Amino acid sequence: MPVPEPARELEPVPGVRKPDPLLVLDDVTRTFGGLVAVHVEHLEVQRGTITALIGPNGAGKTTLFNVVSGFDRADGGEWSFDGQPLSGRPPHRIARYGMVRTFQLTRTPARLTVLENMLLAATAQRGERLLPALLRPLWRGQEREIVVRADELLNRFRLTKLRDEYAGTLSGGQRKLLELARALMARPVMLLLDEPMAGVNPALTQSLLGHITALRDEGLTVCFVEHDMDVVMGISDWVAVMAGGRLVAEGPPYTIGRNRAVVDAYLGKRHDEPEATGEET
Repeated sequence: MPVPEPARELEPVPGVRKPDPLLVLDDVTRTFGGLVAVHVEHLEVQRGTITALIGPNGAGKTTLFNVVSGFDRADGGEWSFDGQPLSGRPPHRIARYGMVRTFQLTRTPARLTVLENMLLAATAQRGERLLPALLRPLWRGQEREIVVRADELLNRFRLTKLRDEYAGTLSGGQRKLLELARALMARPVMLLLDEPMAGVNPALTQSLLGHITALRDEGLTVCFVEHDMDVVMGISDWVAVMAGGRLVAEGPPYTIGRNRAVVDAYLGKRHDEPEATGEET
């Protein structure tokens, strides 16, 4: 994939300022007892790009996702989305601002059909309020429009044949596709994807990759956590690396593999130095 022009111009250092950031984090911390799980001094996610968030197990990637999406509380710091402060906001309000996330373990209500899962995610439904719900003409037209949109997305993700099946009968890969399609029902500006390829067979992985890059090409901003470096190198415009809860490196994919801080984070410091023998040479 060609390196986007902004990525060529940016200095690949942790916390580098972006020309048009959509999500901005400052001094965001999350601790569990005496463990500092996240301490990100500054991070910006560039609008209209695919940004990969990588790092070894326990680096704090999912915890950071949980904090900025409102599913966990921060112990300190601030973050904003498209200029709107989000610190302390609940998940549903953050989603309404346009930042929607998926989870490593899919959260699809198993006893609802695929279509019902899609309809559940549509926002600002008039029929969800008590008084309008009693007057069907007030929301029947909107409901038809929502069903049409749901069917369009199911067709896009090749789930139309499963429209009336219970979500609990879907394979792991199909549930990943459904979760991504359902997230789009909220008309997001930015998607946070937590290990979207985990547990997905190779054929569906390629399908997911194609969908994610297509969404970026349509103007969405995507930030995803991933362990598969082939995936990271294949679709990312920019890569941010965490270790020990901190941001240790940033840059275009082609710079990350040779970054010493990244190598140390995955393999440990002094991994390439000879062991001390106690003998003078």
